[in-house]
Amino acid sequence: MARLPAARFLLRAKDLMDANYNEPLTVADLAETARLSPAHFSREFRKAFGEAPHQYLLTRRLERAATLLRTTDWSVARICTSVGLSSVGSFTSSFGRIYGSSPSAYRAAHPPASQQVRLPSCVVMAYGRPQNRTFREDAR
Repeated sequence: MARLPAARFLLRAKDLMDANYNEPLTVADLAETARLSPAHFSREFRKAFGEAPHQYLLTRRLERAATLLRTTDWSVARICTSVGLSSVGSFTSSFGRIYGSSPSAYRAAHPPASQQVRLPSCVVMAYGRPQNRTFREDAR
C-alpha cells in the first residue's frame, strides 16, 4: 500500500482551520487531523506554509473579522466572539498589528454596511416610482 505524502495531511489540517476558524481549535486537534505529533506538526506546518499553525488560524480569524466590520453593524465584541476569539482586548491588539488601526477605526474608514446592501434594479425602480397614479389605475 502506497504511503500518502505528509503534505496531504497538512492540507487537511489547514482546511480544517479555514472551515472551522470560529471553533476553539488547538494544535493537538490539528496535529491529530494531520496524523502527526503536535511538535512535529508545528514544525512541518511552518515549513510548508511559512507560519505557525496558531498564527495562520489567527490570520484567518482577523480576515473574517475585517469582513464583518465592513459588512455588518455588529458590535466589536460580537464580531470578536463570532470569529472564535474570547478577549476583546487581545482581538483589538492583534487586529491593530495586522491592519494598522483599531477595529472601530477600520470600520469608520469604510462605508456603512447599510450603504452596501445590493438590491436588484427592478426592486429599486418599483419602490422608487411615484405612488400617485394618473391613468385610472387606482383602486375603485
